[in-house]
Amino acid sequence: MKPPSSFTAVVPAAGVGKRMAAGLPKQYLPLLGSTVLEHTLNRLLEHPAIGRVIVATAEHDHWFPALAIARDPRVLRVNGGKERADSVLNALARVETDWVLVHDAARPCLHPADLEAVLAAGRQHEGAILACRVRDSMKRGDGHGAISGSVSRDELWHALTPQCFATRPLREALAAALAAGCDITDEASAMEWAGFRPRLVEGRADNIKITRPEDLGLAGFFLQQMIESEQ
Repeated sequence: MKPPSSFTAVVPAAGVGKRMAAGLPKQYLPLLGSTVLEHTLNRLLEHPAIGRVIVATAEHDHWFPALAIARDPRVLRVNGGKERADSVLNALARVETDWVLVHDAARPCLHPADLEAVLAAGRQHEGAILACRVRDSMKRGDGHGAISGSVSRDELWHALTPQCFATRPLREALAAALAAGCDITDEASAMEWAGFRPRLVEGRADNIKITRPEDLGLAGFFLQQMIESEQ
């Protein structure tokens, strides 16, 4: 018997991806015979604990309805907002499960083991996010293109997604942080602002976010390796 679904996934996909310099939003770029967004959504839908994925797109997005996955009964589209946090908050209004995870539309290389780990940690702690330790030397700029100093990389992490939280606290934290005019860069930053201490779950470095043109080929390489390893 299939276990009951206890999580909803939210995927903010209202951005246009200006740094990609493409003719369409980056989430709709072709990748291994599909689109970036379809790979991302399928990665989430493959997990038995995720019963629904809510995708927040731009209001007049005409690409999403053309995708086959848009007709999947487990997929719901809502209007996105001006910023990522607005899109996530719009989607959270439609979440019915007690737990939710938020994942970037342009991260199609999510490994099943990482997804499982962050779901488990999120329920055991005050939320959890996938993250990678900083490996390179860190420099602080002076605002004019020169180095003003070096920064210790000890306990520095790159925040990734998915990020997993109890639905009600996340909804309340995001709404309050936005009302206060806070700079919310991801869901964890809203939870931190509200006094929570989400758990860091070390994830794979190949869970990259497609941001620049060269990232698309790299994502295709990582995704192909993942698919072959699962066969």
